[in-house]
Amino acid sequence: MSNNTNTYIADLRNKTGQEATLAGWLYNSRASGKIQFLIIRDGTGLCQCIAEKGKVSEKLFEELKRLGQESSLTVTGVVRADERSAGGFELAVTDAQIISPAVDYPITPKSHGIDFLLKNRHLHLRSQRQWCIGKIRHTIVDAIRRFFNDNGFTLIDTPIFTGIVGEEAGSLFEVDYFGEPAHLTQTGQLHLECAAMSFGKVYCFGPTFRAEKSKTRRHLTEFWMVEPEVAFIDLDGLLELAENFVTFIVGRVLENNLAELKTLGADITSLEKIAPPFYRLTYTEAAEILKSKKTQDFMAAQLNELKGQKKQLEDKIAALETEAKGPVKQWRQDKIAAELIDLRSELEETETKIENSPKHAKLAAEFTWGEDLGGSDETIISLMHDKPVFVTCYPKEAKAFYMKTDRSNDKVVLNFDMLAPAGFGEIIGGSVREDDYEMLLERIKKQGLNVENYNWYLDLRKYGSVPHGGFGLGVERTVAWITGEKHIRQCIAFPRMMDKVYI
Repeated sequence: MSNNTNTYIADLRNKTGQEATLAGWLYNSRASGKIQFLIIRDGTGLCQCIAEKGKVSEKLFEELKRLGQESSLTVTGVVRADERSAGGFELAVTDAQIISPAVDYPITPKSHGIDFLLKNRHLHLRSQRQWCIGKIRHTIVDAIRRFFNDNGFTLIDTPIFTGIVGEEAGSLFEVDYFGEPAHLTQTGQLHLECAAMSFGKVYCFGPTFRAEKSKTRRHLTEFWMVEPEVAFIDLDGLLELAENFVTFIVGRVLENNLAELKTLGADITSLEKIAPPFYRLTYTEAAEILKSKKTQDFMAAQLNELKGQKKQLEDKIAALETEAKGPVKQWRQDKIAAELIDLRSELEETETKIENSPKHAKLAAEFTWGEDLGGSDETIISLMHDKPVFVTCYPKEAKAFYMKTDRSNDKVVLNFDMLAPAGFGEIIGGSVREDDYEMLLERIKKQGLNVENYNWYLDLRKYGSVPHGGFGLGVERTVAWITGEKHIRQCIAFPRMMDKVYI
């Protein structure tokens, strides 16, 4: 859609050699004698605009020279193709109009702590990294809806206020609902099962809430989850659905967001390997892997590799710090400052991994059958594989009441987790649901839940019960995996964490 006067940066390829006007914000600028290089962003991309003394008025040249980062303006000029420029095109400026000058924009190329950036999230969203992540998230959300809509699923909007427990009771947010206690939903699954008995194949997509007191990089208190539910399906059918679903999502991102992936430094080669079949392990096999000598050797090799990476990062940082102390132009100083921010962040992450690696190896060696897989266990298993891994059939006592007991082994349930490769861990959890009335009732009682609250859920097993199941995919964890982002808080525009609710 066009506003008839301005051109979007994404559409410049259609105007090579013609005059165009861009409307946007000054992302960055530098001067070199009689030439000014202005990087303009407009929400669709970046464009370098070149203003030369003598080709614009003296007054405008000086105004542009003094213009601060994130000032809003329009820039008019002739479009030129240039592979070296951001987006592959640049603008030879003939005129410009300053709409609103910005002074002392707080987020500069200099280093900022995470707390500062979170408090200034309303401005931090304008950064190139956050823009790339946001564009990829948009594609992922669109792909989620397309996959289910194009495969015969019906969207069902499940409630956010609920009176029942879907997962761990200790992670519920309680609210006062007109004088009665209620909770923010952990999952739409239980309500979705009702709809599956009507429509056959359904899904819900919306925010979910977990009150876990965790500050790890994998946790948010509010996140988005998509949950399909299918009548007449078994565990193998669920695994096939999940791997086709994830493959479709990754394929759409590779198709639509290759430039953003490159900007973020994502592992595109690994993403191109994402295709069925994914690896399949039972929980028992995963437990044996964790306790094996092979895993200890793998972790030792990983530790040595991390130490090598640390040395390389330290050398790069030292070289840049030395360069910054010399006679360096301002634009180069700014670039060095930006590079140092990334390198120091990467060094900090590497040092944390070095510190945690022996702990993870020890936990793996001491793993006991019957425990749920922890974050470090998932990290180890996913690091050992180059594609997603399904881990199936967990111990019954470690899992939720609604998961179907394996009729051939009553110690385990028919469930699965999908672990993303490269150490990103779980992005999907799902199961076949218990469809036997008496067995489900026993599980509800055993977990100390109020049976009256689940009478409607038990009804599904009284009136035409069928085998059925589904899963939930966390959007933010999926975004983190695909983009290579280490902190899940960067994968949603306005993150909600245990100790941070700023805007």
